[in-house]
Amino acid sequence: MNAFLQSVTDRVSSKRGMWTTLAIWLALTVLLAILAPSAKDYETSSISSLPSDAKSVLAQKKADHYFKGNDGLPAILVFQAEHKEIMLSQFETFLKEIQQMDGIKEAVPITTMPPQAAENFISKDGSTVLLPLTFEPSLETKEIRILLDQITELNKNSTDLTLYITGPAGIAVDILNLFSRADLVLLLSTVVLILILLIVIYRSPLLALIPLLAAAFVYEVVNGALGIMGKAGLQVSSQTFSIMTILLFAAVIDYSLFVFSRYREELKKHESKFNAMQLAMRETGLPVFFSGGTVLAAMLVLFFAKSGDYRNFAPVFATAMLIIMLASITLVPALFALFGRKSFWPRIPRVGDKTAAAKSVWGRIGHFVVRKPVLSIVVIGVILLAAALNMFNLKYEFDTIKSFPENMSSRMGYEILEEKFEKGDLAPTTVLFEADEPVSSRQQGALLKELSDQPLVSTVRPNGVSADDKVIQYDLTFTENPYAAETMDALEKMRNKSSELLEGSNLEGELHFAGETAEKVDDRAANDRDLVVIVLLESLLIFILLIILTRSIKMPIYMMGTILISFLAAVGLGMFLSSLFFDIAAISNRVPLYAFVFLVALGIDYNIMLISRFIEERGKYSVKEAVEIAVSNTGGVISSAGIILAATFAVLMTQPIQLLFVFGFIVAVGILLDTFLIRGILLPALIVLLEKDTASVKERAASK
Repeated sequence: MNAFLQSVTDRVSSKRGMWTTLAIWLALTVLLAILAPSAKDYETSSISSLPSDAKSVLAQKKADHYFKGNDGLPAILVFQAEHKEIMLSQFETFLKEIQQMDGIKEAVPITTMPPQAAENFISKDGSTVLLPLTFEPSLETKEIRILLDQITELNKNSTDLTLYITGPAGIAVDILNLFSRADLVLLLSTVVLILILLIVIYRSPLLALIPLLAAAFVYEVVNGALGIMGKAGLQVSSQTFSIMTILLFAAVIDYSLFVFSRYREELKKHESKFNAMQLAMRETGLPVFFSGGTVLAAMLVLFFAKSGDYRNFAPVFATAMLIIMLASITLVPALFALFGRKSFWPRIPRVGDKTAAAKSVWGRIGHFVVRKPVLSIVVIGVILLAAALNMFNLKYEFDTIKSFPENMSSRMGYEILEEKFEKGDLAPTTVLFEADEPVSSRQQGALLKELSDQPLVSTVRPNGVSADDKVIQYDLTFTENPYAAETMDALEKMRNKSSELLEGSNLEGELHFAGETAEKVDDRAANDRDLVVIVLLESLLIFILLIILTRSIKMPIYMMGTILISFLAAVGLGMFLSSLFFDIAAISNRVPLYAFVFLVALGIDYNIMLISRFIEERGKYSVKEAVEIAVSNTGGVISSAGIILAATFAVLMTQPIQLLFVFGFIVAVGILLDTFLIRGILLPALIVLLEKDTASVKERAASK
């Protein structure tokens, strides 16, 4: 592998190879921009997260099969009046217009229902009315958005009430609107922040612009590649595309910093800018390519997940990382070779300039760690352990809408419903009983009573019987919020003991549970399973790759061990700070796995760069000397890259979804911990303490 990469980077770093490489990338970018569709054309507001064999999915399919009116995307129109009671007669014109709209499958006729039935749609104080309606299942979210805009305009013309639209359809449209604005903010914020940080850290305008120029090329190529994949059937969620954008810029900038840092060293030894780049890439090409490979491997592992959210990450992120890896050994060195010494203006490196970094901050840190490895391990270990212990206080929030902006229409409507109506009415659970023989009215009543007697159940209502009396459908509501953990636990227990419920009703058959709460139960189970599987597989795969890179067993143990400790500390400290500064007490259960994938995959990059330099220097020096040189020479570029990478992920905090906000914050915290404490102090101290010299410096030099 090293010989192959060296042949590639040697060609790219020559004068002819540089121009050829730049011409190929430019042509590829232009062709994809003109001929390929954009990934945004196939972006969707949500991806089905549950596997097809999930119990709630199978139950919903059965309900749709037996009771045809169940399919379609529901919405809830929430009407509110200030200081007066709403009369249902106000909705007569509105309802007539709604029922005539193309794309509306059904709207509950609240104006013609018996008064007793209509009361269920009016709040106790009379100030709020809810109107459920269903859209045709064939409609795309963008088409539903047009209909919702028409409904909003119709309400303005026919009533004097305030309208909030919630439910699955309202939420999907709001997410689409949020990300249509947020994507541009994310991209511009990322570019501006990286540009400012690069200029501040390196005080060179070209050193700031060259990595961003490389990232722009890569972004266009990735966008075109994903567009082609989208045309072939791949769906890209808005959330996935946002995180992919951050990953792309972060990785390209990171690898660019590693390349130009070594390039600067070589320019101080060699007059020819092409020779300097060839030598720089011979030492950094394999570590950079291998670093990208670990991230790529981590993304491919997500194919083993059951959750659709994680599985959607895999092809999108893997495609991006593959293109980034190719760019890191072709486009990036070609761009720096093009500008040569001018890249570093105004501090241009000259042949004969000092390359030693012993007197730098990281030189002094490296010297201290080599002298006091035990003290370094103990101090950093205590800090990380204290942060990791907060993992025991981790709480999950399953009510997804609570992570949206407070002024979002669907969230406001949802919270009004939560306040004005019974909490369980927000999302009733569908209970489906499937029998081999017709079920009598008495048996139906017995099952209804058995279900009503279960913990946290508020009401159970019959909602349909099949023509042959063999299938019964009930609507079940809970006393608590349908997304609360205790409600989910109650439903899970009911589902697990469904045979006992049927026994108590003297019935034989199968009991199925569908609806939002049932889906959340399955989603939680799938996420718990994915967390274990992905953590084990990714850790094992990266461990094997590190063995191949270092040709050692012990070294990968240090590297993986420290990065796993860093992950636990990052989540623990991140949650503590989120609660302290942002008043976020609970997080989405997606955050830990999201954070693990990125912290381990990206964090190991810095360990690879340090260890690669250590291995290079160990051929000439003792362990202690090699560690000190490695820390001194990689400390500056890795700390700079870490600051920029952390800031880049922190840009996700501009996104309107709390999940992305918390994820971005935790990853930023984790990268800083890894950059300064793990890579800078803990890992070098462990190497000094545990690695031993097997030969004298003279013996190693003689054996070369």
